[in-house]
Amino acid sequence: MSDLSQGQCEACRVGAPTVTQQEREAFSAQIPEWQIVSREGIQRLERSYKFPNFVEALAFTNKIGALAEEQGHHPDLLTSWGRVTVTWWSHKIKGLHRNDFIMAAKTDQIYR
Repeated sequence: MSDLSQGQCEACRVGAPTVTQQEREAFSAQIPEWQIVSREGIQRLERSYKFPNFVEALAFTNKIGALAEEQGHHPDLLTSWGRVTVTWWSHKIKGLHRNDFIMAAKTDQIYR
């Protein structure tokens, strides 16, 4: 399987399939610190990152925002003192798409 962090998001259309259980397991192996959570009946990928202060948390938030604009795929971001929580899912299909796993891997890469 290819390295998700090297992937590019594809345009996701209404009606595109969500990832299968087999894909979810394979992709999750590359992003082990991410959790699959369900909110409002929609599965999402979520992870919190720790920072020593607000300034570094905000800088990370801005980097993820720039990545989101570049890829055309946007997360929920919660920035607080010393922590950023990132949540990825595909709004158009109300679930998880390969794009979400790509973006989670790219987010981890930025954090490292």
